[in-house]
Amino acid sequence: MIERKLTTSRMSQINIHGQTVYLAGQVGEGASVTDQTTDMLARIDRLLTQAGSSREHILQAVIWLADMDDFEEMNAVWDAWVPEGHAPARACGEARLARPEFRVEIIVTAALKG
Repeated sequence: MIERKLTTSRMSQINIHGQTVYLAGQVGEGASVTDQTTDMLARIDRLLTQAGSSREHILQAVIWLADMDDFEEMNAVWDAWVPEGHAPARACGEARLARPEFRVEIIVTAALKG
């Protein structure tokens, strides 16, 4: 069985299958990569909580940057956010994102708590 949350005709923000949580790609608001990453990670926290998970349960993160020159700036925020001892498997690449103002997007897969 698949449980879908925050669903529109186009997509769901959260899908739960078995003990695994899949989040739609998340972007944040703000003028800088730091601002967008901070906002986006707060959104991920809220979605994981709604799904019954947390950042300590993230299995994988796929990060897309509009420009790899922003890698260190994004990582500064990411590294402060990831709990010690709970770093997920991760990939980061460069891609043209859905809108020109988006500088970073993250796709998260996590396990349910318990």
